[in-house]
Amino acid sequence: MDFVSKPTTETAKALLGVKVIYEDNNQTYSGYIVETEAYLGFDDRAAHGFGGKQTPKVTSLYKRGGTIYGHVMHTHLLINFVTRTEGVPEGVLIRAVEPEDGIEAMIKNRNKKGYEVTNGPGKWTKAFNIPRAIDGSTINECRLSIDLKNRKYPREIEESARIGIPNKGEWTHKPLRYTVKGNPYVSRARKSECVMPEETWK
Repeated sequence: MDFVSKPTTETAKALLGVKVIYEDNNQTYSGYIVETEAYLGFDDRAAHGFGGKQTPKVTSLYKRGGTIYGHVMHTHLLINFVTRTEGVPEGVLIRAVEPEDGIEAMIKNRNKKGYEVTNGPGKWTKAFNIPRAIDGSTINECRLSIDLKNRKYPREIEESARIGIPNKGEWTHKPLRYTVKGNPYVSRARKSECVMPEETWK
């Protein structure tokens, strides 16, 4: 996966179906990415790097592509993969995952079952038991890795406006959210539009 030279929007789409794996001391968690959002740095009014803003909290976002930028929102840990060269604060938020390994442990961690276990950006990180300390680590050089060989490919990718971004002008409505069409693990998925997970992959 090219986390440096490709446009962030392309990377956000390419990540759909990629297997994400987290290993803590006694459990391996994994699942397939079904929902991402692209954040386009300097010009993007919804991005944490908008206008070149730099604070200690966003340091990781300015690192080389492949760095994990983890930030807390409403007590939930959100994981972004940084996607460009050092100094360009662009990234992809991993919003939802279709679980594979460690589902029983995920259910315990979340105290939920079914699609609710991993159908949101703070839900899957809690299900996977990922700590805030992951911020600033590099994908595949820490306990969080991605598997590009044992991945899936979406039958169809839907593009829509990002979630929870009011009052950002045109950036509120730009179609920078990418989902595996019909997958029930997508956040805020309409039941009437969902099919069985296996039917959403090629």
